[in-house]
Amino acid sequence: MKQKTVILFIIFTIGLFTIYLLQKDKENISEKAAIGLDAPPFELKDIYQNHWKLSDLRGKVVLLNFWATWCESCKLVNTSIQKLLRSNKDPNIVYITILYKDDPSNVEEYLKKNGLDFPVLIDDKNVALKYGIGGIPETFIINKKGIIREKIVGPLNWDSPIMKMALDQLASE
Repeated sequence: MKQKTVILFIIFTIGLFTIYLLQKDKENISEKAAIGLDAPPFELKDIYQNHWKLSDLRGKVVLLNFWATWCESCKLVNTSIQKLLRSNKDPNIVYITILYKDDPSNVEEYLKKNGLDFPVLIDDKNVALKYGIGGIPETFIINKKGIIREKIVGPLNWDSPIMKMALDQLASE
């Protein structure tokens, strides 16, 4: 009899734990980023231990890019965005990146080697989940009010005249 009670207790505990995990997954799904919704808030440290909060960037257009040093198409995106930033000195356009599934110790050398000087934040694994990152590169364009205007999956020529015009228009809104 005592053995049956222990087995029932274990089954009951496993059931409660399973329900808890399913509920937690449901909460995470509802928080994922989508065009037209508020960008999920975050607070992360960059590779130099500086604190960054998305809410501190309100009033600016934010290009938020998820990438990794081992990703070849990310290199194209980063180079393209760096060219855009150097040609467009608008202080209302900010580019920040979040390192995804990579070792932060690789970043500083990578930036120097490729002539890049943008902020690189270290993901706490929750931000990528909230933004629904499935692969990289993925870039979100967040308007001045903190609303996601676009999600770009894969590489894009960011320093093209069309992209410059679109970003300038968002910055002037």
